[in-house]
Amino acid sequence: MSDQSTRLWNIFVDSFLPLLKAGVLFTIPLTLISFALGLIVALLTALARLSDIRILSGIARFYVWIFRGTPLLVQLFIIFFGLAHVGIIIDPFPAAVIGFTLNVGAYNSEVIRAAILSVHKGQWEAGFSLGMTRVQTLRRVVLPQAARVAVPPLSNSFISLVKDTSLAASIALTELFGKAQQFTATYYEPLLLYSEAALIYLMFSTVLSFLQARLERRFDRYSAR
Repeated sequence: MSDQSTRLWNIFVDSFLPLLKAGVLFTIPLTLISFALGLIVALLTALARLSDIRILSGIARFYVWIFRGTPLLVQLFIIFFGLAHVGIIIDPFPAAVIGFTLNVGAYNSEVIRAAILSVHKGQWEAGFSLGMTRVQTLRRVVLPQAARVAVPPLSNSFISLVKDTSLAASIALTELFGKAQQFTATYYEPLLLYSEAALIYLMFSTVLSFLQARLERRFDRYSAR
């Protein structure tokens, strides 16, 4: 093995665990927190979009229009750098959580809204005939059926969010990609180190894809054939 090959191998070995640690300590928690909060925002937004209250529906439409129509990176810059300019200073991690939550909420609200609309209106009528209120029918009858429809696209959104968290490096959060940038500045081996970061992202995505498949099979058990 040549000196250069030995050097590259040593860099790979020395950087792998720190990169993996950054992924476990920052990338994964950032993804989980943002996605969980984003689902709550998405559900509330979807229900607002379906509401007969025009002002509420209009606010929800405007929110979705803004966050689906602008780049995620720009949104992060506005939250972290833009708000700091007017005296609202937010640390990198919470700023990233806010940005990803609002972005995920906007996109997934359309998934949830479509899933709710996919449930036949007869299910609503069945709930009403049993004496349930609209809220009870939604919670007990409609949402469980809509969840089965929404699981595959929501799972894809979750996996995409794992990769999108790399954008948090642009607002000084040292997650997986940010850590790779630090090593690159030290060793001047961008091809090796960014490829190594890509490999770890691929590992995370592969595990999540496997869990997604199992979750979808679990929901399919309760679907009508």
